Amino acid sequence: MTTFDFSPLYKTSIGFDRLANLLSSAQRLEQGGGYPPYNILAEDENHYRITMAVAGFGEDDLEITSEQNTLTVSGKRAEDEEDGEGRYLHRGIATRAFERRFNLADHVKVTGASLQNGLLHISLQREIPEAMKPRKIEIGSGRTRLIDVKKEGQEAAA
Repeated sequence: MTTFDFSPLYKTSIGFDRLANLLSSAQRLEQGGGYPPYNILAEDENHYRITMAVAGFGEDDLEITSEQNTLTVSGKRAEDEEDGEGRYLHRGIATRAFERRFNLADHVKVTGASLQNGLLHISLQREIPEAMKPRKIEIGSGRTRLIDVKKEGQEAAA
């Protein structure tokens, strides 16, 4: 496997450290072996949904945290006690602890979460501030007038 050294990016750029961190973390192998499985759905241009298969986990066993463009979903079940029904011959339903991290783009916020039929649904929405939205600039048909600073208040036609 080829590895890349992104340290020169840290020395020559200012304000792009998040991008460099994202690139360096993308080259690492995913931890956890793909557990639990998940889907990411783009419902439209500004709405997304993450669905994770978390069978065997209840609402109290799951924790969702959003901090600095990172969404973290973790789950930990209390140890099962022997309930007198017998002993397991095979235990195929995974209930091990997990932690999944998702990198969120700027202005993407978590709007809700629900647990239904062993699936955790997390709703996300991109909210672009008004100042950053594209806007149309009207072109005027009148003449542009410049003020000559040297003549103090006299206008010069452009």
